[in-house]
Amino acid sequence: MSETRIPAAEITGFKGALLKRMIKKTLGQVPTSVGVYWHNQKVLMAMGGLGGKLKKWDACDEGLKTFAHMAVASYIGCTWCLDFNYFEARNKDIDLDKAREVPRWRESDVFTPLEKDVMAYAEAMSSTPVTVDDAMVANLREQLGDAAMVELTAVIAFANFTTRPNVALGIESDGFAAACGLKPLAEPSVAAVRS
Repeated sequence: MSETRIPAAEITGFKGALLKRMIKKTLGQVPTSVGVYWHNQKVLMAMGGLGGKLKKWDACDEGLKTFAHMAVASYIGCTWCLDFNYFEARNKDIDLDKAREVPRWRESDVFTPLEKDVMAYAEAMSSTPVTVDDAMVANLREQLGDAAMVELTAVIAFANFTTRPNVALGIESDGFAAACGLKPLAEPSVAAVRS
């Protein structure tokens, strides 16, 4: 991993010790990103708090939400989010063969048409300008229903909220997936092109 653009701060004090203990219990290590965001604890706590609330949402299939977040991370180039969500897929009992293929989802034959539609939507929401169209939304609404569609859209928005600052701050993978013995993520072929 290269150096972050803002060096990670030492996580100190009672609140810092509590946070480190909680994170180590859950993840086994404190991610570099926590040290970077520790420079502004209000931002860190707000981002973490929102992420915690998202985990309680249940209108949309967990696998679809994970693949969508990973598709955003791959599209934006956030190796931290891609690696972490692959690691989390294992913890959520999501198909790991599919999760490892997300970076090359267009080329892969492991995904269902719905999963591919979800990842296309995730990329369309992440494009600048956004390239979502009426047909894309209508197709997903028909397959998911309105409540799940709203939830999926919010999860993709959150993925952009976390991936873009990580890339801007130079936060890269902490190797969660490798540390637990997962196969390396698939690499898209040179011929793969974003649409």
